[in-house]
Amino acid sequence: MEKRVTFKGIWLPILLVAPQIIITAIFFFYPAGQAIWQSLYIPDPFGLSMQWVGLGNFEYLAGDPYYRTSFITTAIFSILVTVVSMGVALYLAVLADRLIKGSGAYRTLLIWPYAVAPAVAGVLWLFMFNTRVGVVAWYLGVLGYDWNHVLNEGEAMGLVVVASAWGRISYNFLFFLAGLQAIPKSVIEAAAIDGARFWTRFRTIVWPLLSPTTFFLMVVNIIYAFFETFGVIHTITSGGPQQATTILVYKVFADGFVGQDLGSSAAQSVVLLVLVSILTVVQFKFVERRVHY
Repeated sequence: MEKRVTFKGIWLPILLVAPQIIITAIFFFYPAGQAIWQSLYIPDPFGLSMQWVGLGNFEYLAGDPYYRTSFITTAIFSILVTVVSMGVALYLAVLADRLIKGSGAYRTLLIWPYAVAPAVAGVLWLFMFNTRVGVVAWYLGVLGYDWNHVLNEGEAMGLVVVASAWGRISYNFLFFLAGLQAIPKSVIEAAAIDGARFWTRFRTIVWPLLSPTTFFLMVVNIIYAFFETFGVIHTITSGGPQQATTILVYKVFADGFVGQDLGSSAAQSVVLLVLVSILTVVQFKFVERRVHY
């Protein structure tokens, strides 16, 4: 017989959920409401007055070629970060799951990068690839390759992708390793007795059983690439060269805090919020159908 926890009154449940509701209202709903309200106005440079423009800020964004380009940049960047971070993390998790000697130290070392803040990770990678004092850039020069992410758009995008994915590999590794250890070993052993090779077992047994973990990580990694990579881009490239690494969240900052165009920046934040919400709904609506729970 199933036992369920019930509350005699309504005040205890309200008291339990109130802290989370208050925090969400203060740090999410209120800023979102402020952004929607400000997107309908154009403030003067000194912030002393505001002019009502309705949907004028959104119409301006629709005609801005740089803003449209930032959509393509964001799509390429988020896909690359998600694929690289999840692919490397899955490979390392498979190795850690099969490792017997020294597995504890191996797993601990892989978890460490998750403790590094995105801005600090950006500074670390910037030092390694600095065109004048970077050790990696120096070795590339010895090999005959002139590395210069300050001028080369492809190198700049590659560097911010690697730096952003590096900080996320540890997070994905933890979930993939937990998912692998939750798979019954008897199923794997039975397939091995039947003559299935490692890659056959991984493709037909392990990968389908990891689909819930993979789906969850795909959703959170895309959200991470959209929002939490701001520190990496700001410290390494500042959106350059020629706005080649200016993703949507960084353009909100550049137009609002640097360009002081608060109306356009607020409109961009509203568009970004709607875009991520739609993207998440689409993932749960269509991609989740292939998940085997």
